[in-house]
Amino acid sequence: MIVIEFHNREREINDIMRILRAPPNLITFVYGPINSGKSSLMMEIAKRSPESYVVFYINLRHIYVSGVDDFLRVLFEVKDKKRLADLKSLVKELVETYTPDEVVTPIGRFPIPKSVFQEIFREKSVENVFVYLENLLTEIVKRGKIPVLILDELQKISDVKINGPLIYELFNFFVGLTKELHACHVFAITSDSLFLEKVYTEASLHGRCRYMLVDDFDYGTTVEFLRKHGFREDEVELAWEYFGGKPVYLVEAVKERDRLREFCEEMLRIRKRQIKDSIYSLDEDFRRSVLETFARFREEESITYEYLTEELIWCIKNNVLFLDPVNELIKPQSRLDLLALRRLLGEFGYRL
Repeated sequence: MIVIEFHNREREINDIMRILRAPPNLITFVYGPINSGKSSLMMEIAKRSPESYVVFYINLRHIYVSGVDDFLRVLFEVKDKKRLADLKSLVKELVETYTPDEVVTPIGRFPIPKSVFQEIFREKSVENVFVYLENLLTEIVKRGKIPVLILDELQKISDVKINGPLIYELFNFFVGLTKELHACHVFAITSDSLFLEKVYTEASLHGRCRYMLVDDFDYGTTVEFLRKHGFREDEVELAWEYFGGKPVYLVEAVKERDRLREFCEEMLRIRKRQIKDSIYSLDEDFRRSVLETFARFREEESITYEYLTEELIWCIKNNVLFLDPVNELIKPQSRLDLLALRRLLGEFGYRL
């Protein structure tokens, strides 16, 4: 079995560690195309964090949250032991026994005494949830530790309503933790660029958050990664031509090196078919508009935008295009997507 190690994100790691060395002050949104390595980066941060940090990593990627019950189960790990029946004793054990390995096993949830959890669960009060979390985090600070909260795929709860949209309640809570109390660093990871665009234009968050783009590898990093795994120059160029710097595809290319060209064409054929099936489900007029949107990438790898049309929104929702609202750019989710939509244009009679 080929084991692929974490590779060359030192610039991003240094940027995040610089944030962590300062008092908590802003929410940090970590964003980028699908499978660009955002989660791997933040897990690496958790592993490298000094002993003075306590990291909570809550991954919403594969969890369905429809209401307050689901929300509570995602957030908390219930401690059913008499010696952990109060907050101070629970935090004491947490601080004394914490290791970075615990961040993802289980999913980095907040510990809570069983009696407190039962009371919150019975009342289903989000306000009580936030009061408990604030007390927990400030108690950790009193013991000389720095809490760090990482929420992966935060947009998964953007549609949940508990006396109004839950996401706005969370944002207000995060602002309180960071900008007002300086009690906890908060990182929110998302690959949903329409969600991020909404956050970016939300007036209530101006001056209260920062944005960090974690993009695919650049050419130099891609070359370094592939050479490290024994790729010849022609193999490097072939992998770059089809996959660019998308880490997940490069890892698969390493595994399929003995049939690299066949694998590249196979992946492109599959992606082209997926996009083609999606646009065939559209009515004829809208399909034509989507193809005209694709045509903007015949010669360009990214475009600027002033506003989002229905066609652009469809392409972004269907993960063909990636929206970067911070830099006002739109580009294909990957090099593979770029090649796929260009081939589709040829099939539909567009000059390339």
